[in-house]
Amino acid sequence: MSKELVLHDKHNLPAIIDSTLPSIGNVLESFGLPRDVIASNDEIECAWRELPREISRIPFELRDSLIARMCIATSVGLFDGAINYMWNAVVLNLRARVKSFGLGYVSQLLNKKFEEADLYDLMDSELLDLCHKLELLSEDGYFFLDQCRDIRNNFSSAHPSIAQIDDRELITFISRCCKHGISSDYALQGINITDFIDTVKASKLSQDALESWLEKIENTFPAQRSLLIPMLHGLYCDPTSKEPVRINALTICQQTKPLFSNEIESTLIEQHSKYVSKGDEERTKASRLFFQYMGLLGLLTNAERHSIVRNACASLYNVHQGFNNFYNEPPFANHLYEITQSTSVPGSAKEEFVQTVITCYVGNPYGVSNAAVPYYKLMIENFSPKEIEYMLNITKGKSIVANRIADFSRCKQRYIQALELIDVDSFSPTQKQKYKRLRQEL
Repeated sequence: MSKELVLHDKHNLPAIIDSTLPSIGNVLESFGLPRDVIASNDEIECAWRELPREISRIPFELRDSLIARMCIATSVGLFDGAINYMWNAVVLNLRARVKSFGLGYVSQLLNKKFEEADLYDLMDSELLDLCHKLELLSEDGYFFLDQCRDIRNNFSSAHPSIAQIDDRELITFISRCCKHGISSDYALQGINITDFIDTVKASKLSQDALESWLEKIENTFPAQRSLLIPMLHGLYCDPTSKEPVRINALTICQQTKPLFSNEIESTLIEQHSKYVSKGDEERTKASRLFFQYMGLLGLLTNAERHSIVRNACASLYNVHQGFNNFYNEPPFANHLYEITQSTSVPGSAKEEFVQTVITCYVGNPYGVSNAAVPYYKLMIENFSPKEIEYMLNITKGKSIVANRIADFSRCKQRYIQALELIDVDSFSPTQKQKYKRLRQEL
């Protein structure tokens, strides 16, 4: 569902077009150039008329020199320059969002060193991926801004343009940048993690303090919960933690257990497995108590299988989303297929497994990795009832594969072919009805 339009104070632009347009023609004439090397007068007038509404989406404090330059470039028909200034404003704002999240915590989420220099070294596509992973961008925002990135690369003054865009295309580009990249309607709703950890370590939480932090954790975005819960698990298992700290950590986790996602459970399992593999008996013993008190002991029986399947899925998905994926996918697809042949997929990894296999089988608007397709077919044909359920529901979520199925006919047909790989006798009565409705909708 698209976000509701959020308008801030109205931004009024001066009526300069009547005085500007003749000058444009005079400048071009002095160089002996035809008038059509830049936008026409009509296109400039239309774009200038629409600009105030789009700028009004941007909070006043974010209307900086780049936005002003974008307006000036638009006023003289340099739409390619306007696109470049607008995109630069988006990149700066996204970097600011990542810095506000906390570079130290980004480093923990990525499980590698990540400092400010690393943030500025990111390519635009990598910055979008990071913001999407941190949930600083919605699924819609990621999808539309990724399209804007392609437009900027091909139609802006940053590189030799392959063609000119008109006023409608320019305004659409600016609108998407303002809505998803610069506006504050998808602002952080998270908590200060440093303050939170310091409070947990200080002393046993009072009931009021506990309730206050529980409310904040419930209202924060999932990416921060996925970071906080494993941190609390780590505090509980740390031999140097005092008893009040362990009580605080366990109590918060118990109270927030209904909010646990597959990702949180996956991280807890992996953290426990590291303690076991390193022979850290103190942390392993504490971790088993944690899982016992949390009612999650059943997860530990599948810890090794879970880590293996999840890592294989992550590797395949990263290759699928990366450069030259059609050539690189087959060995990773074969590896995941061999794993699933030798062991069943743990319940906590089934959704990620199905998402990965269907995403790769459906492919992207340009096609699929033909050499990898046989492995995807075999895995789909062997989906368990629960995995079939995830497959039938995959179009409902806001994910990369759901967007591809909805927006590209090639991907939709591939998804239909995937559904047809399932033996109808494998469907439950409810799934058969769902399958029929799904086929009618597609």
